[in-house]
Amino acid sequence: MVHLQPNIEKVHISGEKNLLKKSANYHWLKIWGPGLIVMLADTDAGCLITAAQSGAQWGYTMILPQLLLIPVLYMAQEMTVRLGIVTHKGHGELIRENFGTGWAWLSAGTLAVSAIGALLTEFIGVAGVGELFGISKWITVPIATILLVGIAFSGSYRRVERAGIGIGLAELAFIIAVIMIRPNLSQMVQGLMTIPWRHSSYIYLVAANVGAVIMPWMIFYQQGAVIDKNLNADSIKKERQDTFVGTLVTQGIMLVFVIAFAATLGTSSSSESLSSVGDLAGGLAPFIGSMPAKILIGASILGGSLVAALVVALAGTWGITEVLNWKHSLNEPLNRKTAGFYIMYTLAHVIGAVLVLANFELVNMAVAVEVMNALLLPIVLGFLLALEAKVLPKKYCMQGMYKWIVTTLCVVVMVFGIYMIGPIAHLW
Repeated sequence: MVHLQPNIEKVHISGEKNLLKKSANYHWLKIWGPGLIVMLADTDAGCLITAAQSGAQWGYTMILPQLLLIPVLYMAQEMTVRLGIVTHKGHGELIRENFGTGWAWLSAGTLAVSAIGALLTEFIGVAGVGELFGISKWITVPIATILLVGIAFSGSYRRVERAGIGIGLAELAFIIAVIMIRPNLSQMVQGLMTIPWRHSSYIYLVAANVGAVIMPWMIFYQQGAVIDKNLNADSIKKERQDTFVGTLVTQGIMLVFVIAFAATLGTSSSSESLSSVGDLAGGLAPFIGSMPAKILIGASILGGSLVAALVVALAGTWGITEVLNWKHSLNEPLNRKTAGFYIMYTLAHVIGAVLVLANFELVNMAVAVEVMNALLLPIVLGFLLALEAKVLPKKYCMQGMYKWIVTTLCVVVMVFGIYMIGPIAHLW
């Protein structure tokens, strides 16, 4: 009996350690989410069409730009994590407090226009998926609108986040298409080592991919999301991991689309245009069959469009209500204080849906949205860098070589954004 007490204490201590380990393992589930959902939203209908077009026109040479965008995308979004968690203030609110109401309204106004434009793209994607299976847009678009508005009224940011991630994961269905196509690995390696930088059309598509991967509304969303999720400074490391994994997922999906269309249309002499959901399915049909092409394209586009519509509308609503200094949280039910937030969110979806139903061929509108995103990207990234340096305590700021790498990469992205304005405006 004398020897049992130490053994009991050892068992007790061992049990406590196991409980702590299990608690730590489950803790990350409570923190992860903002990075993953915003990255799934990043691969929306417009982005996937851009990736498919890139693979069809330039084959495997478009793989390298997608890989190079991984650190750029992560670094930009990681700044929003620190800004949101440390200050507990949204992007628009920080701009208003540190640079004045005028600059805040400029940022919020352009964000609102960009968000409505992006919503048009998402609803067009939803309508396009319905058309693949003979379902009218007058059915699919209203159903999608009701679903997206209803999700936000669930009374909890965590519920909204889970619903968005669940919907967005449908994008992974397209991996099956690549497995069915069986791309040539040696040609992929050769494409990785080929950069046709002297061709203006290649550079233009690279710029388009930069604009498709780094969206201005992503910054507003993730900064607002970490606040609504009540994350604290101890969560920064795990939220960085969430953002990094999300970055790999979104760029992985973009790469899958580039590779699939490089291995099919990219190897033929066909100059078939890929500008709609139907074009994507039609382009792959000869290689994997009509119905599999419709199902896999439809699932990935629908998942991307719905999660992007959710994120874009929330980003726009958070940004504007922050500037107006209105109550803005998904954790509070609809009441007198939060009415403005919920009404604005609902109107964003309704306006986007009505415009798509009024005119499905919104070519000029889509071009205008691209121009607006190109203009907004340098403004938002510029504010992001300025806020990171101005409002964060020194121990949370970027330091040394990492700071210069991030700043340089952000400047390169801003230059690409400005570069896109000329060619797009000329086409318009």
